[in-house]
Amino acid sequence: MLQSMRASAKYIWIFIVIAFIGVFLFTESSGLLGRAPVTPTTDVAKVNGEEILVTQWQQLAQQLEQQRTQATGQSVSLDERKQIEDRAFNQLVEEALMRQELRRRDITVTDDELANAAKYDPPPQLLQDPELQTNGQFDLAKYQRFLASPTAKQSGMLYQLEQYYRGVIPQQKLYEQLTVGIWPSDALLWRTYRDAHDSAQISYAALVPNDQQIAAQKVSDDEVRAYYDAHKKELERPGHAVVTVATIRRVITAADSAAVRAHAVALRDRILKGEKFEDIAKSESADSASAVRGGDLGRGPLGRFVPQFEDAAKALKPGEISQPVLTPFGYHLIRLDARNGDTLALHHILLRIAQSDSDADRTDRLADSLSKMAANAEQPARFDSAVKALHLTATRAEVTEGQPLVVSGQDIPSVSAWAFGGAKPGETSDLFDDENGYYIARLESVTPGGVPSLDQAKNDIRAHLARQKAVQALVDPARKLATAAAGSSLEQAGQILNTPVAKSPAFTRLTGIPGRPGIEQVIGASFALPVGQVSMPIVTDAGVFVIRVDRRAEADRKAWEAQKTTQRQQAMQAMQQARIQEFMQSLRANAKITDRRKEIEEAQRHSNS
Repeated sequence: MLQSMRASAKYIWIFIVIAFIGVFLFTESSGLLGRAPVTPTTDVAKVNGEEILVTQWQQLAQQLEQQRTQATGQSVSLDERKQIEDRAFNQLVEEALMRQELRRRDITVTDDELANAAKYDPPPQLLQDPELQTNGQFDLAKYQRFLASPTAKQSGMLYQLEQYYRGVIPQQKLYEQLTVGIWPSDALLWRTYRDAHDSAQISYAALVPNDQQIAAQKVSDDEVRAYYDAHKKELERPGHAVVTVATIRRVITAADSAAVRAHAVALRDRILKGEKFEDIAKSESADSASAVRGGDLGRGPLGRFVPQFEDAAKALKPGEISQPVLTPFGYHLIRLDARNGDTLALHHILLRIAQSDSDADRTDRLADSLSKMAANAEQPARFDSAVKALHLTATRAEVTEGQPLVVSGQDIPSVSAWAFGGAKPGETSDLFDDENGYYIARLESVTPGGVPSLDQAKNDIRAHLARQKAVQALVDPARKLATAAAGSSLEQAGQILNTPVAKSPAFTRLTGIPGRPGIEQVIGASFALPVGQVSMPIVTDAGVFVIRVDRRAEADRKAWEAQKTTQRQQAMQAMQQARIQEFMQSLRANAKITDRRKEIEEAQRHSNS
C-alpha cells in the first residue's frame, strides 16, 4: 500500500507546485512587501532559526478563510480575517516547534505503523463521510474496501493519508511521553467532587468603600511609582481607539417575517406532496454547511441547538416534518429521522428573514450614497457632511485592539481591524456591511498597546491604591462588628452599628455567591468555619466581610463512588490536555521567534498609499 501511496506522489506535487505558484504570483502582484517583490525565500517569521515563508502563511490563511466561508455561507469581516491570519501564524509556529522537538527526541514513524493506522484508525473527517457509513454509522469494512480500490490510488488519497499519519503518529508518541504516569488519585477526585457538591449558606455583612471614602485616601507619587515598577507586566494592555460610526440598518418588518414563514409553509407542502426534502434543502436552505448534505444535521445528543429548535425537534415523531419553527436564525423546517433516548438524527431547512426586495433596494441605494460621499476620505468634514445630508445618526464609541467594536450591544464588523490596521486619526473607513446593515467609521484617536508609561498609567494606579487603602480603613469597623456579634448575634450587631446583614442562597466552592465576584477568601471561609460561628474580618478586593455560616451540606460519598470511574476518565483527559498545553506554551516561551508580520503589513500599506 505504501508503494501505491508513493506512486501517487507526483500528481500531488504537481498540484502543490501549481498552488504555490498561484499564491506567489498573487502575493507579488498585490504588492504585499511594498517595493520588494515576494520570493520563495521571503520569510514572515523565524522559529529558532527555522524560516516560515510569507507564502506559507498567506496560503494557510486563505485555506482557513475558505473553510470558514464554506461553513457559514458568509464572507468574513476584517476582524475575522485578522483572527484567521493570527490563527494561521500561530499554527505554523507551533508546527515548527513540534518538528524541532520531534527531531530533538528522535521520534519517528515506521512503515508498519503508517499502514496499520491507515487501515484501522481513519482520520476524523472520513468518519463523517456518508459514503463510508452504513445506517448512519461508520463502516470500517467499507472504508477498508475503499482504500484497496483503484479510486483511492488514482485520487491520491493514499498519499494524503500517508502524509497525514506521518504528522499525527509522531505527535501522538510525543504526547504519550508527556502524559505517562498521569493518574488522578481518589483523594484528588473526591476533593474535586466536593468542590462541586459541598454547599454552604451564610449570613454576611459587607463593608464596601463608597466613592467618598475612596476619594479621601491620599496616595503619594512615590507609592504610585513603586507600584508601577513592581507591576509593569500586569499593566500591559491592548491598543485603544475612539471612533465615530454611522449606521444604516436593514429594518426587518412584520411583513418580511410573514413572507418568509409563508415560503416555509409552501416548501413543506411541496415535500408532503412528494418532493425530496434533501433536494429542497440543497436549493433553498440558507445553512450552507448542512445544505450541501441535503440538510443533514447528523446524529447527536440534545444540547446542540438553540432551545426553540430543540423543543420543536423533541416533539416530532420519526419521519415527521415540523411546521415552520422560528429561532434567532430564521424559520426552520425540521425532520426527525430517528430517536434513541436523547440522541436525535435530524435534517433541516433554514430560511433567513430578510428585507423585502424593495426595502433592500432602498437600503442599498442609501449605502451607495454614503460610500460615494465619505468612504476612504482623509478629510474629517466629509464624514460629517455625509451623515447630515443622509439624515443618519453618528455614535462615538471606544474599541479595544483584537476585539470587535460593540455599539448598543451590537457587534460592528471590520471597524476594529481597520482602526488598528494603520488608519490615521481623521480618516474615514471603507463601507462595511453584514446581514444587519451597513457601517462606516471615522477614526478619532488611537493609542498603541503595550506597557503604558508611568504618566499614562498613574491615574489608574492612583485609583487602585486609593481603593485598597479605603478597604483597609474598613477593617477596624468590621472588627468592632465581629466582636459585637460574638456577644449577641450578627443581626443585632448590624442593627447597632448600622451595617446591613444579608443572607446568601446556597452555593458551592465553584459557583460562589451570585452577584458577589472577587471574594474568594469569603468562599473559602464559608467551608472552613464551624456552623453558627461569626468570623473575624475577611479582607477581599471588593471590601471587608464578616460572615456566619448558617448551614452546610457535605457531598454524598456513595454518589461520588458510583460515578468515580467516569470522573477519573474525564479528569485524566483534562490533565493530559493541560500537560500538553503547558508543554507547548513552555516551548514557545523558550523559543527565539522573530515575527515580521507588522513589518510586512506596514510595507503593504506604503505600497498601497
